[in-house]
Amino acid sequence: MIVNQSTISGIFKSFTAIFNETFEAAPNVWQKIAMLVPSVTGENNYVWLSKFPKMRKWVGEKHLKALAAFKYTIVNDDFEATVEVDRNHIEDDSIGIYAPQVRQVGYSAKQFPDELVLELVNNGFANLCYDGQYFFDTDHPVGSGVASNKGAAALSISTLALAQSSFGAARTALRKMKDDEGRPLNITPDILLVPPALEDTARALMTNDRLEDGKPNPYKGSTEVVVDARLTSDTAWFLLDTTKPIKPFIYQERKSPLFVEQTDPQSDNVFMRRTFRFGVEARAAAGYGLWQLAYGSTGV
Repeated sequence: MIVNQSTISGIFKSFTAIFNETFEAAPNVWQKIAMLVPSVTGENNYVWLSKFPKMRKWVGEKHLKALAAFKYTIVNDDFEATVEVDRNHIEDDSIGIYAPQVRQVGYSAKQFPDELVLELVNNGFANLCYDGQYFFDTDHPVGSGVASNKGAAALSISTLALAQSSFGAARTALRKMKDDEGRPLNITPDILLVPPALEDTARALMTNDRLEDGKPNPYKGSTEVVVDARLTSDTAWFLLDTTKPIKPFIYQERKSPLFVEQTDPQSDNVFMRRTFRFGVEARAAAGYGLWQLAYGSTGV
């Protein structure tokens, strides 16, 4: 095959089609547990998380919500995945060997938001959120008191007492969440997020009619089980409410994954190294949304 601008452009047009097809078909998890927030600058400030307004009876003047002194900023990062194409493979009509790499780039591009968001989950016991506390913590400031969205109980189906002290306690803690004025937030947990090591326990808890001690299972069908191998702890588990407009986690997107290529046969790469390049670029970040919508247990 003759290597010229037209040939190279045709090859990369084919690569782009393969990338787009794979990207669209690839699964993801982040959309279940995080909200998409578009970004138009290098960073977004989420100070509004501290004082999100709620409807109240209008008597006299409107009740203005002043933003708290918290500062929570999520800075966008650059991401890329790049592959080199040997010019000899183009000349020898062997370009088909790159199709699997193009598909992998497309799959990786679809998955990388998952990796950002699930890293937040993994580090939620040690990373700070908008109120200056760890995302999963026992003493989040609420009004004149504190509230907890952190536990240590192992997820269990052994007995009713153990199920109540693990999953039941987490669900109760979320349902009792209130705003700074003492009004219930009406949290509705709908996702039980677990690592593979807890998949059987979680699915049994959500599907079995009875617990292992023979007592009726009061939690059957109460939440969707989501399992992800990128959760690094074999004991930690998480209960989330993803039914609200705001989610427990944020995926902030400045530039969605874009397939890019270098097709100039006269470029320095081609002249010096006999290679063309293609890949994907993106600008994004992830951060914590409302801690009130998530409960994390270390399981130990």
